[in-house]
Amino acid sequence: MKARYTDIFLDMKNAIESGAYPYQGFLPSESALTQAFSCSHNTIRRALAALKDQGYVQPIHGKGVRVTWRPRQRTAFEVGGIESFRETVERNKLSAETRVTDFQHVIADEQLSQSTGHPCGAELISIERVRVLDGSALILDRSYFLAASVPGLTPEIAEGSIYDYLEGELGVVVAMSKRTITVEEATGHDRELLDIDGVGYLAVMTSQTFDSQGIMFEHTVSRHRPDAFCFHDTAVRRTI
Repeated sequence: MKARYTDIFLDMKNAIESGAYPYQGFLPSESALTQAFSCSHNTIRRALAALKDQGYVQPIHGKGVRVTWRPRQRTAFEVGGIESFRETVERNKLSAETRVTDFQHVIADEQLSQSTGHPCGAELISIERVRVLDGSALILDRSYFLAASVPGLTPEIAEGSIYDYLEGELGVVVAMSKRTITVEEATGHDRELLDIDGVGYLAVMTSQTFDSQGIMFEHTVSRHRPDAFCFHDTAVRRTI
């Protein structure tokens, strides 16, 4: 059952994204929000804290809560949060298709273990997927899933949403992902599968994703045509 503050967070997030609360403007007062949502001050504070964590607002002492979110012109693949491809597509209101171009079970040898972080000797499911957005093949993913963490995974599921399967069917709690972003020269394989005529370099995001038990169940390298995407994060300066 979702907590009440989650519904309020989503309502306010949608209102900010729709422009009901404009960029650099202030939200209604905490008292006004508690009345509007018929909830406690603590519930509103939790919703506001979630909005702040995601970069939508910034509390200003003595003034209120200022809106800091503004729409981005290009599709943004979130670096700070863990978001599935399907969720990104829905958020950006895009037409999308996933094509599975390779699906096989492999055993991690020493080299694969070193490059992915999976244990040497572990059974993995290796999946290559081409992501097509608005008719153009723009992303090439190569993933290695720990087979024990994704029993029953099929190419058909991979063409839909593996995270929906993990969370909805298997009950896996996706907890953390470590990411590295580099720029790399496009390969012949990239050119075979992606629409990148005239593009010499790709933005490459490498991810290691962990469940709630601290087990790394996924290693993915995503190769993106750079002119179609931006990678967004909200950074907070820490004092310790």
